[in-house]
Amino acid sequence: MKTARTKTPRRPPPKKPSNADQKDPVGVYCRVRPLSPSDQECCIEVINETTVQLHPPDGHKVNRNGEYKETQYSFKQVFGTQITQKELFDVVAKPLVEDLIHGRNGLLFTYGVTGSGKTHTMTGSPGDGGLLPRCLDMIFNSISKFQAKRYVFKTDDRNGMDIQCEVDALLERQKREGHSQLASKTPLNKQRMEPEFADMINIQDHCKVEEVDEDSVYSVFVSYIEIYNNYIYDLLEEMPIDPIKPRWNTPGKNAEFMPPQSRNLREDQNHNMYIAGCTEVEVKTTEEAFDVFWKGQKKRRIANTTLNRESSRSHSVFMIKLAQAPLDADGDNVLQEKEQITLSQLSLVDLAGSERTNRTKAEGNRLREAGNINQSLMTLRTCIEVLRENQRYGTNKMVPYRDSKLTHLFKNYFDGEGKVRMIVCVNPKADDHEESLQVMRFAEMTQEVEVARPVDKPICGLTPGRRYRNQAFKDELSRRLEERGGPVIGEPDDQSVIEVLIQSFPPIPSCELLNANDENTLPLLIEVLEKRRRIRHMMAEEFNKNVSSFKSMLQEVNGVVAAKENIVQGRMSERDKIIASQKSEMERLEKKIKTLEYKIDILEKTTTIYEDEKRSLQHDLENQTQKLQRQLSDKRRLEARLQGMVSENSMKWEKECERRVAAKQLEMQNKLWVKDEKLKQLKAIVTEPKSERPERPSRERDREREPRNVPPVHARHRRSRSAGAERWVDHKPPSSVETETVMQPHVPNAIKVSVASEKALAKCDKYMLTHQQLASDGEIETKLIKGDVFRTRGGGQAVQFTDIETLRQESPPGSTRKRKSSPTKPPPQEDTTESEWTDVETRCAVAVEMRAGSNLGPGYQHHAITKRRKP
Repeated sequence: MKTARTKTPRRPPPKKPSNADQKDPVGVYCRVRPLSPSDQECCIEVINETTVQLHPPDGHKVNRNGEYKETQYSFKQVFGTQITQKELFDVVAKPLVEDLIHGRNGLLFTYGVTGSGKTHTMTGSPGDGGLLPRCLDMIFNSISKFQAKRYVFKTDDRNGMDIQCEVDALLERQKREGHSQLASKTPLNKQRMEPEFADMINIQDHCKVEEVDEDSVYSVFVSYIEIYNNYIYDLLEEMPIDPIKPRWNTPGKNAEFMPPQSRNLREDQNHNMYIAGCTEVEVKTTEEAFDVFWKGQKKRRIANTTLNRESSRSHSVFMIKLAQAPLDADGDNVLQEKEQITLSQLSLVDLAGSERTNRTKAEGNRLREAGNINQSLMTLRTCIEVLRENQRYGTNKMVPYRDSKLTHLFKNYFDGEGKVRMIVCVNPKADDHEESLQVMRFAEMTQEVEVARPVDKPICGLTPGRRYRNQAFKDELSRRLEERGGPVIGEPDDQSVIEVLIQSFPPIPSCELLNANDENTLPLLIEVLEKRRRIRHMMAEEFNKNVSSFKSMLQEVNGVVAAKENIVQGRMSERDKIIASQKSEMERLEKKIKTLEYKIDILEKTTTIYEDEKRSLQHDLENQTQKLQRQLSDKRRLEARLQGMVSENSMKWEKECERRVAAKQLEMQNKLWVKDEKLKQLKAIVTEPKSERPERPSRERDREREPRNVPPVHARHRRSRSAGAERWVDHKPPSSVETETVMQPHVPNAIKVSVASEKALAKCDKYMLTHQQLASDGEIETKLIKGDVFRTRGGGQAVQFTDIETLRQESPPGSTRKRKSSPTKPPPQEDTTESEWTDVETRCAVAVEMRAGSNLGPGYQHHAITKRRKP
């Protein structure tokens, strides 16, 4: 089975890639049926030419709050209740017929709820034909002058067409017409139309296609099938009549009878789907084609339901196939080349209506039929949804065409083999509101599917206008033959040559003798006759030369013709051998086809089993998916709840932190205020006048009076450890506060800047940044951040920080030392002096120099201990 598939690999059809980039959307039209007298309430309103509005009937609530919800749907065109069949045909079906004549395929199907007017739109009613009879009438009006004789085109049972010469067609025509006359005992031209459909095809529009290829011949073949319970049946199949058993599909009889054989779908060499063994009838007139349709319509399955008295229980497909082939170079006969045959097909589909079993009250067979109808329509909807998703989002999902015979038959149209148009029929009555909503949604979604444009037929390359030139030549020849009184071949040309020759002879002079002495007349006559004799002699010689040359040419032509006949005979013998080998190969392939059909049946049964398992697995998968979705929803609710708790706690802690920060800020402000007060008091003590200072002790006075040979001590500034021979950049921001400590940093040869600049860094080797901040006890803490200046590769300057010195001022934990007061002063004054004055040792802090990384911290630390004033 696998080796058989590998021997015949699938090849892409050669005509699809040409117009793959050009796509057209599916044309969807809406037709609103008039409201019947028994229905009072209307739920569909036509807004404009492209929009309809659906509103729920009274007592039907759509939203939870009890309000009415009106919905609008847009289509390519909307036809109201007053539209005629001709107006609908001109807009929807006429372009498809024009494409059919020009060699392109088309698909037109009606879709809607049962009882919405689909069959009326497609077939029509007496006196008002629908789309199908109007399409047939337009086709035959367009090609009536250019139709080929019957049986010139012949189907090959593989979705193709063979062509045969007129002699073979005549023999087959006589044979078949003889059999049909013996069977019917009535000549074909005397058969009368049935009165049931005579008024349907009585169309007075005479619509036709303007641009028709006049150098081609045409033949029309029709076939009619129905898809019932997902099986394909041929409605034109001639069933043998059994006088004992009732005929198939006899109304009102359900006795035992042999059911019709269902047909299988096949794929031809161009990967187009066709129905194997389907009857294709060649028709030559509109009446004959509609007669074939009506015979098949009688066999179609219809039934009486609650919603429709004559409800279609199957999908019907009427296929019109047009075969056309060019004329030869002479414009007289059909070109005998199968490759030049162009086949185009127009499929008119009347879908069965979707219905709800609780409304139709269906039971038994009607219930099973309704289930199969709804299943096939659901498959069609699924295919449209997958196509739309693949085209919209760029996905590559497999379209489930094989799930239904309806979608599998027309998969080529959606793959780019022709135009696709759909007529949505709706019934405005209130009872169909729910079904109409579903139909509208599907139809609006179908408009978003795009179908590739079909390719044009190839040009044969022969000279155009050859039919009319051949016809004009025949008319002129017959006219001249009638004028001459008979079929004298070549008479007009010979007569013209004779007239030219006679005019070339010199004229004969007058031969009348006036007297006996006339010596001029006879010599002149003799001279003229001599000239005529010489001319005749010359013409005879020329004629003999031409005859001899013509004989030699004829002999050469006969030799060439004989040689060609020998070659043709050799080729014919070779062709006969090839045909014999091909016949044996065909027999072998037919046997192989039978075995493959048997294997296909087995595979179809296996596929059915696998599909059942697939459905069960899909059901389990859906259950698991719903379970996972429920778990995900629970998880999301839990996450939302936790997120709410987290946000609530975070807000609570944010408020608590804000409260603590505010309290800390208030506490720090109070400490800072206390420190400011202390600084103010210290400043007042330092700057107050020292007029009343106590006398020093006598020991100190004697010590001062004694002369000392002590070398003088020069006052010098305390330098920072970082001061050296290097050049420094002293970066001190303008927001820095001057501290009143005794120990101040001093860097010689420094460039003082308030903002660091590349120009200053280029001149120095060291960098120092003064940074101030508020310590935890409310005192100002000054940090000297030092670093080395390096030159970068790009020509700029970079600083690498290496050391930090800290200047800090603190208050002493205990009491300070005081100078002893003079004994001569009274105690109150001594107490006052001791409370307001202190020595330098007490008021100044001790400077301690520290290295980076020590336990006490990096850099210098200056501890300034101030005296606390008594209250």
